[in-house]
Amino acid sequence: MAGRIPDRDIAAIRERVRIEDVVGEYVTLKRAGADSMKGLCPFHDEKSPSFHVRPNHGVFHCFGCGEGGDAFAFLQKLEHIGFVEAVEQLADKVGYKITYEGGGTSVQRDRGTRARLVAANAAAHEFYMAQLGEHQAEAARKYLTDRNFDHNAARQFGCGYAPSGWDTLTKHLLRKGFDFKELEAAGLSKQGQRGPMDRFHRRLLWPIRNLGGEVIGFGARRLYDDDTMTAKYINTSETLLYKKSQVLFGLDHAKREIAKGHQAVVVEGYTDVMAMHLSGVKTAVASCGTAFGDEHLAILRRLLMDDNFWRGEIIYTFDGDAAGQAAALKAFSGDQKLAGQTYIAVAPDGLDPCELRQRNGDGAVRDLVARRVPLYEFVIRGLLAEHNLDSPEGQVEALRRGVPVVAQIKDFALRKAYATKLAGWVGWDDIQQVVRRVGDEARKGARGGNGAKPGIPERAPRQEAAAQPATRPNPNDPTLLPQRQTLAAALQYPAYAGPAFDSLEPEAFTHPAYVAVRAAIVEAGGTASGVNGAEWAALVADNTDDLTMRALVSELAAEPLPVKTADDIPRFVTGVLARTQESWVGRQVAELKSKLQRISSTEQSEAYMALFGDLVALEQYRKSLLTQAMGNGGEFA
Repeated sequence: MAGRIPDRDIAAIRERVRIEDVVGEYVTLKRAGADSMKGLCPFHDEKSPSFHVRPNHGVFHCFGCGEGGDAFAFLQKLEHIGFVEAVEQLADKVGYKITYEGGGTSVQRDRGTRARLVAANAAAHEFYMAQLGEHQAEAARKYLTDRNFDHNAARQFGCGYAPSGWDTLTKHLLRKGFDFKELEAAGLSKQGQRGPMDRFHRRLLWPIRNLGGEVIGFGARRLYDDDTMTAKYINTSETLLYKKSQVLFGLDHAKREIAKGHQAVVVEGYTDVMAMHLSGVKTAVASCGTAFGDEHLAILRRLLMDDNFWRGEIIYTFDGDAAGQAAALKAFSGDQKLAGQTYIAVAPDGLDPCELRQRNGDGAVRDLVARRVPLYEFVIRGLLAEHNLDSPEGQVEALRRGVPVVAQIKDFALRKAYATKLAGWVGWDDIQQVVRRVGDEARKGARGGNGAKPGIPERAPRQEAAAQPATRPNPNDPTLLPQRQTLAAALQYPAYAGPAFDSLEPEAFTHPAYVAVRAAIVEAGGTASGVNGAEWAALVADNTDDLTMRALVSELAAEPLPVKTADDIPRFVTGVLARTQESWVGRQVAELKSKLQRISSTEQSEAYMALFGDLVALEQYRKSLLTQAMGNGGEFA
């Protein structure tokens, strides 16, 4: 058993250790003054850095949670180890040999301590890697080579093989001086019916390391069809070292690149991490034996340091299926500050990064990351894909689901931008007011309001108003003015309005009252009926029983038109009809643009080109109408 560590050795180790290097293994630090560095605290969750390190003084302190101390205290608190182990671990780091009082000159450690478990895992890893070269590991080597991982790739990621004997590893480590309780505590061995036995058998293995690079556990993949006793993937059970919610495979390789490039790529499996790194995406990591969770995210945030001065980005390679959508929604509902810098990368045909590299090479993997889509867009467009956006019913249902999602975005500029995008994707006019109202309702509910579920009206605005045609429109509404003047012209000067008015689509009129007046004109025989003056207005009014509509017809028939002389009337009528038609064509153009945004120009080239041709034709028609409107009465507007 080791003796006491003398104070002179503790002082010497403390002097040689650079605290910024020790802390820097776990936290990205940035300069914050002549003798100060700061980062996100690893001891509590925070969004702005309050954790400071003073290199010249060898101390750290968090002004948020109050934790502080020297390099020894930092390791003790973060790794949950004792003072002696912290001293020994840092002694190993700087190459200092401790002279124990009452012991020898070699570094000795108590059995059962964290350091012994680390040593047992390191010895096991060395054994497993050696076994990968043996004849019985042929299936493991084939599994790797079939996925384009050669010997160098296997060595780079420390791949190994657990042999078939029930206690081969256990006996090997017992011969090296470890006892069974240590191996059991490290998750390497377990008690069987016939004595101690290995935890892993006939499996391809990957070492799982902590941020300091120590092997703390293993992930194992089934290779043989007759291995039916356990799942395809199994991991080291929870130990003093291995907490699956607090470790990420590949982080030892990726941590410096994550801090340097301000980017982390989250994949789903060990081979996906290998494929990413070998393809040049050296910021890839994966959770081990559990779903990616808040504690994993906290680890990445400390490396990314997404504070008020800079925000990194996290890219998830979710599948495009329902599970991927659910995972994206979970990320969306998480930390909104980080969600604004979160992206989704979905490979074609649902391939994972390893399969994508096999099929299309390293470049395809890099392109997958480069083509990432913002999380907000992925979630919203995923919801829209469930609806037929070519039908009014589908549009309303899509908005009913999409608007509350957009309203959840806390960043005002982003919320406004995605409200505009949502309107374009669905094919509606701008919906900023609806989004704002839904957001206000949701926040009111969170504060204890009436609990009403936020949403959009049961019908689209035009449909809802159509159910109440008696509502009198605002005569000063500038967006409706061309429609109003068109109806006034048709009532006052039907001969000038003529076929141009009669050919207008009902949808050219957006207010239900104006739609009703237009219908009454059609019922009266249209402008080609040959009736003029008061008789014509009375004939139109007689085609509706609604008193409000009859009053509106009378109002429009008497409303002065903005012309200076009688000679200007024909030009004005031609111009205002063109303006009304141009607005209707403009809405058709917006709908076509929305459809074009929803299809791929490469995967659906024929449909895309057909729609594009229609769009070009409509744009030209719209341009001619605009010219006609401005050349015939534009000065009267």
